[in-house]
Amino acid sequence: MNTITPQQLHDRLEQNEKTFILDVRTPAEYSEVHVLGSTPFPLNRITHESLSLETAFTKDQPLYIFCHSGTRAKIAAEKLQKAGYHSCIVVEGGIAAWIQGGFSVIRGTQKTISIERQVRIAAGSLVLIGVLSALFINPSFIFLSGFIGAGLIFAGLTDWCGMGLLIARMPWNGEK
Repeated sequence: MNTITPQQLHDRLEQNEKTFILDVRTPAEYSEVHVLGSTPFPLNRITHESLSLETAFTKDQPLYIFCHSGTRAKIAAEKLQKAGYHSCIVVEGGIAAWIQGGFSVIRGTQKTISIERQVRIAAGSLVLIGVLSALFINPSFIFLSGFIGAGLIFAGLTDWCGMGLLIARMPWNGEK
């Protein structure tokens, strides 16, 4: 899988190079902030059939893929490569790096809590519930906290977060 820095992509856009930018974040995240000219296409909807029917992308064109920080873009690139799209290019650091680089974005009026922050809130809440339940209900509830801790370690080591993918599908994030 190929990658590109936000600066390199910006330079290509400045040279009026024909670019196809796919944003695989949730609709709520996309409506809050996105790169001009990007096409919103949530990760869970990506299949060869859906992409070719709903967008102007073809298999021989380079696809520059954005998400918040790069993880979902990598997953999308892998799915697309399996479907025959061989020119998938992940934008390193995602929209967060793009904004940090000072490049222009389109900002909506809707403010959302990022998936990453939602995961922190959910994980922290579950750990707290596990500890309090172990103290006041049954000591076995401590395993809930241990399970969540193990999941966070796994997510940190592998850069894959099941809780994040699940939360991204929640109705308040614009998924169905």
